[in-house]
Amino acid sequence: MTGSPTITLVEETGSTNADLAAVLRSGDGWSQGQWLVAFRQTAGRGRQGREWFDGTGNFMGSTLVALREDDPPPASLSFVAALAVRDAAQAALDGGSGIALKWPNDVLLNGGKLSGILLEMVRGYIVVGIGVNLARAPQLPDRQTAALADVIAPPAVEDFAASLAEHFARRLAQWRAQGLSATLGQFLTASIHAQGSPVTVHDSDGSQLAGSFAGLDESDGALRLRLADGSERVIRAGDIA
Repeated sequence: MTGSPTITLVEETGSTNADLAAVLRSGDGWSQGQWLVAFRQTAGRGRQGREWFDGTGNFMGSTLVALREDDPPPASLSFVAALAVRDAAQAALDGGSGIALKWPNDVLLNGGKLSGILLEMVRGYIVVGIGVNLARAPQLPDRQTAALADVIAPPAVEDFAASLAEHFARRLAQWRAQGLSATLGQFLTASIHAQGSPVTVHDSDGSQLAGSFAGLDESDGALRLRLADGSERVIRAGDIA
């Protein structure tokens, strides 16, 4: 991409991802580097069809990545997005600690889920949707959550949007120039995952699979899970504990 990211702010919409998908299908002229950010979303979604929390004062936005033939696998943009959210959160915290990453694309603050990331492919583009708990976090029955407001006065949405857009552009350029292995290495360095640590994978159908962390597949970032019998399974979707 060339030039600085541009950000369009709207007071309310159903879903910034759905809006950008509709723009792409209509050929309305949006391009890589543009962001759509809403102060309120009424129909946001997360991974595996989950509803994404609409909290006033939180960041909710989407951007576009135009795919190239020599790009790494499109799904690995989730690592780019997670790293960019981490960068922007750390900047808001003035370099403070407590931010860590968790496969596949979770950003944690003091162990609580800080953000949600959703990728959708539309006409040769990936629509990257990101939600970040700035002012408040939802109460979820199955996981701890967190907001930047837990530890600092939360940044204004438009300020966080500008920071995130710049960090995303930088991480995207690295993903293309250095390849996926460099991005995965940076993700693992900032993550909670240690080689051989216990991992339980929870699939969307309710099933569970336990093993130990054996790294990430360098071809696409899938989780390598070592089972008790010494064999390995490659996991490309699911939540882990």
